[in-house]
Amino acid sequence: MPSDQRKRPLAPLEVTNVVPRGLRVSAALAWRFVVVIAALYALIWLAGYFETVLVPVAIALLLSALMAPGVEKLVELKVPRGLSTAIVLVAGLALLGGVLTFVISEFVNGLPQLQTQVSNSLDTISKWLVNGPLHLSTDQIRGFITSIIDSIKTNQAAITSGALTTAANIGELLAAFVLTLFVLIFFLLDGARIWRFLVRGVPAPVRDRVDVAGRRGFASLVSYVRATAAVAVVDAVGIGIGLWIVGVPLVVPLAALVFLGAFIPIVGALIAGTVAVLVALVANSFVSALIVLGIVTAVMQLEGHVLQPWLLGRAVRLHPLAVVLAITVGLVAGGIPGALLAVPLLAVLNAGIRSLMHDHDTDPDSVDVLDDDGSRPGTVQDPGSAHS
Repeated sequence: MPSDQRKRPLAPLEVTNVVPRGLRVSAALAWRFVVVIAALYALIWLAGYFETVLVPVAIALLLSALMAPGVEKLVELKVPRGLSTAIVLVAGLALLGGVLTFVISEFVNGLPQLQTQVSNSLDTISKWLVNGPLHLSTDQIRGFITSIIDSIKTNQAAITSGALTTAANIGELLAAFVLTLFVLIFFLLDGARIWRFLVRGVPAPVRDRVDVAGRRGFASLVSYVRATAAVAVVDAVGIGIGLWIVGVPLVVPLAALVFLGAFIPIVGALIAGTVAVLVALVANSFVSALIVLGIVTAVMQLEGHVLQPWLLGRAVRLHPLAVVLAITVGLVAGGIPGALLAVPLLAVLNAGIRSLMHDHDTDPDSVDVLDDDGSRPGTVQDPGSAHS
């Protein structure tokens, strides 16, 4: 057999030509996808491992986005930054303490009325069970109540353990509050210097662009916090007035719960409204619960179709589907803190990535949020630039 006809190993280029192009592209995409997923899993695992530190820092960042404009206004009025930070913090803590005191006092004052209405509702339900279509006997009802009491006595150890766990959780919450306050002070006092220190770790050729992207991300966070606070106020006032008209007890605590729940867009206020409906059902009647349900639905429609697109849409330019998916992923990955922080994180990433991808301006003082085409709001993009 001639030597040139003997089998020889294929060269790498020939092997590449043998493998179909579609398979090569699929394999390349597949291993890159696996690497990205592994990196995301590692980040999520690290975030969960350091949750006790990351969550207070993230909440402090949200609060700094809410308070930083006030500090900057005082600095513009020639007030020293340290004194400006102290004024804003003391005012914020005083407002928070006053609101909590008012809510707790209203809750304590409303408990007797709630107990009376619940007792009357239970009597009504008991009479309906006996005289209604079910025709249950009094002995059956008493037996059912007795079984509930026996079940509580049987699981008393578990209930006690849960109470101790709750006490431990309260201690952890207090420690987290102190850490959040400590971090917030430094964010307000030295936030710009901390950011400049972090930017130094970025390669010099892209340092200015990363600086601008970070500032735009924080500006988007400020807009998000303001818009969310406005939506929360509208939700709390609307549902609170409806509860007051219907005569549901604990109006102020329920309105405060709606306000806090609104900081988890779409989902939070809905859950808080469901609690209000249940309280109306237990304390008043089925008709009152239906009325409260209608009020909550109307407020949710106002939030979903007017407030969210107008305020949050203009502030952070996020699609409602992206908001819902971010909340779901955050809830699965980090529970309630994850759901609370998912949308702000998405807003910051959205503004920062868009700035890096579409804008080449390296002016550190330019912190506008970009439109979908990469231009600033209110500017007209050069038609010729789209083809260049």
